Amino acid sequence: METPELDRMDRRILDVLQREGRISMTELAQRVGLSASPCTERVKRMERAGIITGYHARLAPETIGRELVVFVEITLSTKSDEVFDAIRDELQNMPEVLECHLVSGGFDYLVKFRLRGMAEYRHQLGEVLKRLPVPAASQSYVVMEVIKDGMELPLDR
Repeated sequence: METPELDRMDRRILDVLQREGRISMTELAQRVGLSASPCTERVKRMERAGIITGYHARLAPETIGRELVVFVEITLSTKSDEVFDAIRDELQNMPEVLECHLVSGGFDYLVKFRLRGMAEYRHQLGEVLKRLPVPAASQSYVVMEVIKDGMELPLDR
């Protein structure tokens, strides 16, 4: 499906929805200066086109015991399309892995965890390395303070 071109009004709608996903269509329409029906149709069109992929509750990690943030660099001993496919299949199905990126540079993957503590981190690192189809080296970075942890994408206005 081809992604439709976004006009200024679409971008205004997306800007509000990124910050307030539970806003009513009536309130959203008032905020962006449309009537409810055209606003609702624009939102539904952007959902169908895959621009809006869902609506989510943002949890405070410390309230559910997930205060520890760790980033892990993984460097593979061997690289191939088959290895990359196998790693993607393994890591995307691990709920403990919040983010996983295949990157260019001095290592191959950057993985983000949010965990209960160091014991859980040690266990998860072992699980990740065990599931990789080839031997790998890792380098970990424990976050001392989260300065900004946003999910809103900047939109041209």
